Amino acid sequence: MPTIYTAASGAKVVPRPLLASRVAAGFPSPADDYVDRALDLNEEFIARPAATFFLRAGGCSMEGAGIYDGDLLIVDRSISPEPNMVIVAVVDGEFTVKRLCKSSDGFVLAAEHPSYPPISIEQDTEVCAWGVVTWVVHRP
Repeated sequence: MPTIYTAASGAKVVPRPLLASRVAAGFPSPADDYVDRALDLNEEFIARPAATFFLRAGGCSMEGAGIYDGDLLIVDRSISPEPNMVIVAVVDGEFTVKRLCKSSDGFVLAAEHPSYPPISIEQDTEVCAWGVVTWVVHRP
């Protein structure tokens, strides 16, 4: 595969082959032996390159959401956070990844692990929604 440089960003694009058939996650099926098209993961996972960042998750507070220690988070800062989205927030100067939830008192940042209590967003809490997690990459 050739290396392509995009005119818009100057970023190096490295397309990889995408097989035309899906892999069976249930019962096995014969694989088709042809390539559908070249696939660039930047094109697949990053809608807005200027607003997209990568972060590594640390800890186990979001395991219920499928986010594990060491996972790569793809975060889009141009998306406005809404209830039930998984977001990266800055709480009192520290980054955290949590689910934004609406409560009777306003909003909370909820962990997805029973050992971690939700973080209430109070008047005196310094909170900034830094970005929305759009993809999580981890090893099987």
